[in-house]
Amino acid sequence: MVLKAWTNADAGLQDASEPVGRINNDKARLLCSHQYHVSWQGKSRSLDREMSEVKVFSCRILGSCQLSVKRRLMLLTLSLMWMLSIALCEIASANLALGFGVGGTNDASMNMFHPGDHPGDHEDSATVSRNLNRFSTFVKSGGEAFVLGEASGFVKDGDKLCVVLGPRGPEWQENPYPFQCSIEDPTKQTKFKGMKSYIAYKLVPSHTGQQVHRRYKHFDWLYGRLAEKFPVISVPHLPEKQATGRFEEDFISKRRKGLAWWMDHMCSHPVLAQCDAFQHFLTCPSTDEKAWKQGKRKAEKDEMVGANFFLTISVPAGPGAGLDLQEVESQVDGFKAFTKKMDESALQLNHTANEFARKQVTGFKKEYQKVGHSFKCLSQAFELDQQAFSAGLNQAIAFTGEAYDAIGDLFADQPRQDLDPVMDLLALYQGHLANFPDIIHVQKGALTKVKESKRHVEEGKMELQKAEGIQERCNIISFATLAEINHFHKIRVRDFKSQMQHFLQQQILFFQKVTQKLEEALHKYDSV
Repeated sequence: MVLKAWTNADAGLQDASEPVGRINNDKARLLCSHQYHVSWQGKSRSLDREMSEVKVFSCRILGSCQLSVKRRLMLLTLSLMWMLSIALCEIASANLALGFGVGGTNDASMNMFHPGDHPGDHEDSATVSRNLNRFSTFVKSGGEAFVLGEASGFVKDGDKLCVVLGPRGPEWQENPYPFQCSIEDPTKQTKFKGMKSYIAYKLVPSHTGQQVHRRYKHFDWLYGRLAEKFPVISVPHLPEKQATGRFEEDFISKRRKGLAWWMDHMCSHPVLAQCDAFQHFLTCPSTDEKAWKQGKRKAEKDEMVGANFFLTISVPAGPGAGLDLQEVESQVDGFKAFTKKMDESALQLNHTANEFARKQVTGFKKEYQKVGHSFKCLSQAFELDQQAFSAGLNQAIAFTGEAYDAIGDLFADQPRQDLDPVMDLLALYQGHLANFPDIIHVQKGALTKVKESKRHVEEGKMELQKAEGIQERCNIISFATLAEINHFHKIRVRDFKSQMQHFLQQQILFFQKVTQKLEEALHKYDSV
């Protein structure tokens, strides 16, 4: 009815029936048919194409001067009705792909018989359903497609990622050639004859010894590629971008320190450190623009992403190498609770440290200098006495005032030495903690599919071999997740041990400096 009304109402518009003629009249019938999804997949034009044509046609209606306002309103109404019908088609197609019929009826329960079917063909034919939320991390990462056995691809030896059993459980196989990379000498550079300015950082990887220069946008590109490629690995977040003040010395220094932490975590990760894109980033000469673009295109065309990424993971095999699903679920739930508590504590510590640093820079400095000024005023008052025997006292009191001024400056400078590094580390770990909910979601989604397949086997609706395949692929995701969790704990202990030692050492040095200033002031009174 919509098609007929649309065509008749559009008789006055040239080529009005052109898109309508391309739309197959059997869509309405297919919408209610069990065969809709399969049948419509073979059409030369997809639903997206039809929707775009209707939108274009609507724009032509709005821009037409040949039609009356009434006619245009009517045609636009019909266009909206047809858009709605296309949307319903898409929903029906998605439901059927998930194993549901129109109206949400389970396809397996309809017991529909099709030409070529025989009695008994539908026994043991149940399949694990797909997630209704097609925007979930489990779906977008390719985890669902992999678990359901839809991933296929050739894995080269260089792409294989090995998980081994260590003393703490599954671990990523260590990088046989570990290295570090320093980030130094941020310099302001220009291009386009000085029209555009940017900051370039000097990188010196220890395994090559050759320095290269990279801009922040190069770091940003690399982060995007790695985050897309490794859905079960926590790629550290980069320091935040800033629209203004990008060339201020304090901002450049803070960003360099953040990038140094980022680089340390990249080089410390057994998988990320060996990634081709990361190695290209570290080793491609800064002056070879052609080589940089070639390596960049190669990374962007990497086929081992999404569901295919999981094909690259090699896990322990043989007796006793399997994972107990209940134990895995318990470990993951425990880690989830840990990350939540750590995130809350990190936020609290960051707020406290930031507030304390602010007080040191402004409040403490000001208060100590007030005390110093008061001592100086007292000394100036005593100088009015003009007695020779009081001169030593006056000088000692004035020196005490200067000592308090100096202590105030020490307080103002101290956060750079101890609190700022702590906050930089907390910022890096807050990025890691923000990554893990998605990683856990992928693993939880895989466990859900295993439970569903087991239920189908118990009900006699699925072959045991198919369910075992789902569990085997779930084990791969579980091994990778546990390996990433263990790596996180390993570097967490390393980083916070080192940072807390540094913090306390700097605190000790600070109070030693304060004590030294006070002792110097005290000695001035010995000669009075």
